[in-house]
Amino acid sequence: MTGTAAVPARTEHRSSRTPVVWGVVVGVLQAAAPLAFFWLEPATVGALGLALIAAIYIGFAVADGRRHVLVAEVAVASVFVVVAAAAATGALWLIVAGLVGHGVKDLWQHHTGFVAGTRWWPPFCATVDFVAAALIAVAITADLPLLS
Repeated sequence: MTGTAAVPARTEHRSSRTPVVWGVVVGVLQAAAPLAFFWLEPATVGALGLALIAAIYIGFAVADGRRHVLVAEVAVASVFVVVAAAAATGALWLIVAGLVGHGVKDLWQHHTGFVAGTRWWPPFCATVDFVAAALIAVAITADLPLLS
């Protein structure tokens, strides 16, 4: 019996590694997204990304099917969309703050399981959020041309 208790912990560790690794890759890509959309202001690109990631949980809430989950996720996504809209004016630090805030929300989701069926998504998305926020903060602080 004690041997089977250790298997889920190892499986959980292994199952978290892949979303985190991919989260780093996508976080780097998200931070570099202004290069791909060179005709847009970097703050606009960041704002679009923040609004997109915030809205994904609405889809999860619809799949979950519980009304209170849908209402809560729409309300939370709306806050991030408002932050994204404010950041689109060029306030890149708001993008950093929004990404960190969303990462914290992801960690809360991972801990509580508030939205059903998102086992791998919160660690992936939190990693994306924190990596992108850190890289954008470094770029702002270093005054990198990526953001000009």
